[in-house]
Order: sequence, then structure tokens, then C-alpha cells
Amino acid sequence: MQDIIIVTPHPDDETLGCGGTILKYIENGANVHWLIVTKAGDFASKEWKAKREIEIQKISAMYNFKSVYHLGFEAANLDQVADSVLVKEFSEVFQKLKPTVVYVPYPGDIHSDHKAVFDATMACTKWFRYPSVKKVLAYETLSETDFTINPDLNNFKPNIFVNISDYLERKIEIMKIYESEMSDFPFPRSEKAIKSLAYVRGAASGYEAAEAFMLLKERIE
Repeated sequence: MQDIIIVTPHPDDETLGCGGTILKYIENGANVHWLIVTKAGDFASKEWKAKREIEIQKISAMYNFKSVYHLGFEAANLDQVADSVLVKEFSEVFQKLKPTVVYVPYPGDIHSDHKAVFDATMACTKWFRYPSVKKVLAYETLSETDFTINPDLNNFKPNIFVNISDYLERKIEIMKIYESEMSDFPFPRSEKAIKSLAYVRGAASGYEAAEAFMLLKERIE
């Protein structure tokens, strides 16, 4: 049985980037674990933080994750955390779970938290320290991956497509739990935008709807 870990800088990245794929994995009997790296900082009210915790609990139940880990770093401040500190926290989770498949945010995303999470995750995929890891994939996040403006980057170029035709509506239902993150089109985190991306990825791969990933590493026995 596979153990998959979805590494997310913030709650909602898991659903935007991998929601349909997560549902498909779990329906097929895989153990899927969720690692949430940050929480809202002092800018958020106590009421908002409490609401977000309830949302996370609902999301966890709707996916039926095998386990959920909260590292509790302050959102939008990971670039101020020492790499060694991040890697240590990530490593403890990886050593405990021994995942076979790892999903990470694309490193070129416009949010600095995503790059920090990518770097710390990749440090925990070295075969001689984490031999359980067989595959690493990067996911795309609406409003982050597509807003990259660095001309030196190659940008997100997917080479893995997962058919989520049977899971798209459920993905939208789950995403709507994050009430403060959703808005009307053309806002990127809108129902229409999420479905549109799924249809575009589906058209590229021969499915009604799909999620796309970049395969970064694979070890085949």
C-alpha cells in the first residue's frame, strides 16, 4: 500500500493543486497524509483563526486523510526561517511516515512560502536518508503558479496528468469550505477558474478534466 504525503505551505493548496488526485488515491486504498506548514500570523483575528481550524477539520474529514501534521510556522514569513530549522521539522515527519510518493508546490510560485517549502521538502527526498521516497511531483496552485513573472524561469510544464473527471465536483465542494479563499470569477480561486484549469489540463491529456503535475524524481526498483 502506498503512503502519499501532500506537502502544503498553506491550507487550500492541497485542494487547488491535488484535490481530485487525493480523492482518487484514497478511493483506491492509498494512505494519504497532509503536512500543513504554516498557520495564520498575528495579522489574523482570533475569530478568523478559529474558523480556519474548523475548516481544516472539515477538509480533513472530507478527504479522510490518514494523518494530518501542523508545523505551525507563520504564513508569509518562511523566508525568515533558517533552512536548517525547516528541514529538521520536515525530516521528523518524513522519518515517521516513510512516504513513497511526495507532492510539493512548484518552486517558481510567486509566493515565497512555496519556494521555501519546496526546498525543505527536496532536502527530505535524498535516497540515502529517505529511501522510502520513490516519486516526487510538483503541483500547480491557482493564483500562485500562474502569477509567476520571473523571466528566467521555465515556468510550470506538466508531464503527468491525472484524470479527475469523476472527482471534479467533489473537489469544488471541498474547496468551498474555505469560504474566505473563494470569490467570483475572474478571481483565480473561483469555481469557474478551477473548473477551467481542469478542463484545459483534460484537453491536453484526453480527459474531461485533469490535474497536472511535473514529475521531478522517480526511482524504479
